[in-house]
Amino acid sequence: MPIYEYEHIGAGCPKGKSFEISQPMSSEKLAVCPECGEPVKRIISLFSVSTPKTNSDLKSHGFTKLVRRDNGVYENVTATGKESKIWDARKPETMPDLKSKIRD
Repeated sequence: MPIYEYEHIGAGCPKGKSFEISQPMSSEKLAVCPECGEPVKRIISLFSVSTPKTNSDLKSHGFTKLVRRDNGVYENVTATGKESKIWDARKPETMPDLKSKIRD
């Protein structure tokens, strides 16, 4: 269940000017504070997204990264197992094995 952040429109209540509350996504946003009954507004919270940064991170998360080396030739910098390090667009047998990486 997501955590939403609310801020008092007026002076606030004894608990503070803003508060967090866990609510289902399907529920309506709050119009009043559950503690003091004063009007509140939902505010946009900061969030963090963690993305793989290095080739090693990409590889461990199952991603394939191709770096262009020549016209139609790519280097698979995240090759694993029996995958070819070089992918030539004219040679389908050198294409990365995506079926081994894609799972339900």
